[in-house]
Amino acid sequence: MSATFNHTIIAAKDREESARFFRELLEVKAAPSWGPFVNVQLTDGVLLQFAEPPVDIQMQHYAFLVDDELFDRAHQRLRDGGVVHWADPQMRRPGEINHEHGGRGVYFKDPAGHAIELITRPYL
Repeated sequence: MSATFNHTIIAAKDREESARFFRELLEVKAAPSWGPFVNVQLTDGVLLQFAEPPVDIQMQHYAFLVDDELFDRAHQRLRDGGVVHWADPQMRRPGEINHEHGGRGVYFKDPAGHAIELITRPYL
């Protein structure tokens, strides 16, 4: 069997709020949750497990490859929700998207302060 990515735990200030944010943004359904985790399953089967660790949360970066239609809807939800977003990871181009790698991309922060990126074309 070849290696594939299966799941990751994402630190959250409020695990329910973070899971809801990602479910709505990425248009995925709730997944069964257990123990300290509130789970979100992406369409490719990857599981995002949100948990509230008893430590200060360090920012992480998570990038999601989405199709053009989902990008348009997600970008509109960010704007409608007043979520500050940028075209670049240095946060110098607020309110814009980029057109890198033959597609489009946007950067923003999730409720826990993680740096999130949506792209429509893979880098490689």
